[in-house]
Amino acid sequence: MKKILLIEDDVVLRENTAELLELSGYQVETASNGRAGVEVAKKYVPNIIICDIMMPELDGYGVLENLSKNDITKYIPFIFLSAKTERHDVRKGMDLGADDYITKPFNEDELISAIESRIAKAAILHEEREAEGYKPNENEFYDDIRTLNDLKNFFDDNGKTFKFSKGDIIYEEGNNSNYIFLIRKGVVKNFKFDHDGKELTTNLFQEDELFGYTSFTQNIPYQESATAIKDTELVGVSKQELKEVLDNNHKITLELIQLLTDNLSGARDQLLEMAYSSVNKKTAMTILKFAEKLNNKSGEAIRISRNDLASVAGIATETLIRTLSSFKKDGLIEIEARNIKILDLQKLQQVN
Repeated sequence: MKKILLIEDDVVLRENTAELLELSGYQVETASNGRAGVEVAKKYVPNIIICDIMMPELDGYGVLENLSKNDITKYIPFIFLSAKTERHDVRKGMDLGADDYITKPFNEDELISAIESRIAKAAILHEEREAEGYKPNENEFYDDIRTLNDLKNFFDDNGKTFKFSKGDIIYEEGNNSNYIFLIRKGVVKNFKFDHDGKELTTNLFQEDELFGYTSFTQNIPYQESATAIKDTELVGVSKQELKEVLDNNHKITLELIQLLTDNLSGARDQLLEMAYSSVNKKTAMTILKFAEKLNNKSGEAIRISRNDLASVAGIATETLIRTLSSFKKDGLIEIEARNIKILDLQKLQQVN
């Protein structure tokens, strides 16, 4: 019988949920606050933990952080159960390494489905654990992951889905880098702030591209922030899970090294362009880059902020606006409000 630890300070909800789980065939242990929950988890070692966030003694975030540092409990699937529904609350929970986040009120099918899927996934990925750390088995689960495209399929089939509206922050510089992401649809911008508080765009990612990798072996926080520049859907795989894939398939590791190398080369070329190209060329190349990333079709307008264009081009917004006006006058583009329509692609590519 699978064991569940339920950490919830609301007596009625705790008892009702425990009864529901027991009727569904689970063995349930409960705790009335976070501190007690941590102690019970270490002694009881459940198959899965369901935990409220707002609790006395120690909140749910503290429980997860505490258990993630313990060799006995750090691989136990963890589900937050909370009335906190704001996106930043969900994101904080997932950034800390939670496997799922269910909001109150919830229905029985939703809870049971989440529990079953997380226990099944944990059973596949972690058959044996040792006190000094997890040692992956050579497992047929990863045998078919041989190319970068196979890895993306693995993300699509096994990753957790995240949805963001245009302008939403996906993660911020300094956050725990627990997930690597694949873009199912949409466009993502990476950016940093310089010492003067100016936003500098460092990269753009589009559909079917991976991003969010800082290190595959160390717990290095995100080195830049990421935001959705149009409605975006992502699938995320935890760094630990990806490491298990890489440990079992060195060819994929080489392909990821090549991907990182290509990204570094792209960053170098962008720096050279910013340093030595004319303002006109920087602006033209940036418009073309956004058109490519946004999957712009011939004759369609690009909707992108002037600040984003200026940030990628590495020029002042005022300078960008003057350059765009010049391009409009020369018949290269058309401007309507925040929309830019390319009228002469060939000439724009030839701007010096």
